[in-house]
Amino acid sequence: MAEAFKNLINAEVVRQAGQHLRRVWPAFDQRRFERLALDGLDDLEFKARAQHLGLALLATMPDDFHHAADVLEASFKPVIHVEDPDKELGLLRTDDTGLAGWVLWPVGEFIAQRGLEHPERALQALHALTQRFTAEFAIRPIIVAHPELSLRTLAGWTTDPSAHVRRLVSEGSRPRLPWGLRLKALVLDPTPTLPLLEALQDDASEYVRRSVANHLNDIAKDHPERLADWLECHLPDAPLTRQRLLRHASRTLIKQGHGRTLSLWGLGAALDGSVRWQVSPKRVAIGESVALSLTLASTSASPQILEIDYTVHHARAQGGASAKTFKGWRVSLAPGETLQLAKSHSMRPVTTRRYHPGEHQIDLRINGQTVAQAGFKLTA
Repeated sequence: MAEAFKNLINAEVVRQAGQHLRRVWPAFDQRRFERLALDGLDDLEFKARAQHLGLALLATMPDDFHHAADVLEASFKPVIHVEDPDKELGLLRTDDTGLAGWVLWPVGEFIAQRGLEHPERALQALHALTQRFTAEFAIRPIIVAHPELSLRTLAGWTTDPSAHVRRLVSEGSRPRLPWGLRLKALVLDPTPTLPLLEALQDDASEYVRRSVANHLNDIAKDHPERLADWLECHLPDAPLTRQRLLRHASRTLIKQGHGRTLSLWGLGAALDGSVRWQVSPKRVAIGESVALSLTLASTSASPQILEIDYTVHHARAQGGASAKTFKGWRVSLAPGETLQLAKSHSMRPVTTRRYHPGEHQIDLRINGQTVAQAGFKLTA
């Protein structure tokens, strides 16, 4: 059985942090830090562990933030330069040369709290930290407290040599970053970050471009017409890398059947043909899977590009249903062609989703329009 995710922050991580902090600052009270950090750690989940270690740092690091930031930066592992930043992430682990990886989440928590009154130095420290882990969570309180300085700094970072820093520009300012503080001002009006995204959407690193796509998708959830405007401006004659980015950025609106977005991707037209949609078996237990079967028959004289999704209406514990849309297929249906497609859909519980017994309906959506329905009964 795989080890619990929360155990990435454990007693050994605490010990390593204490050793490296004392290595670069002999006055550091390593024993007190470890006592505070380990007290109750095993009872906490992952994010709470990071916050708990952050509190231990707040209690034991120098009161002077500039001094504390100097100590922290000195404890970091030297920067690793690898052509592919995704591969580089796997190398970001603490060793004898310094701190890197998950141990730096608590360091980010410390910087986010103690550094609010010293934003320029805090941003400088996060610039160093993000090259050894990520600072996407830690930078958000600073953006809230000091928006003008933060956005001006992020604009300068769009041309930084480090892909990790350039990614932070986009990821740190995402309005709805999972696990992160919601940036309510940017949820209401994303205008301030649009120049940052424009500067990064053709970045040489896919690692950075993927973040830009997710940021644009965040914007689409609250301002669908803004995303459609972006597509209208940046999709025509776009290079392949930008097309892929914009496609990923459009995923929520495509699933929702947003007419203008579908049209910009050439997906606005309804299916010209017939559909046979089946779900089997009709009775399945939690933890098992259902088979989805689709037969499309074209009656059109022209090729059709079809974006096919399906929406599962999950039974709720207290009654009613909760809808969740899943990616199906993207196909080109030739004139007169009959096409058969199949997919397995798991009903195994995961961290982000629990299932409850009851009737489940699955809607088939083609180019944003519901064209067929089928269902099954989920049992305990």
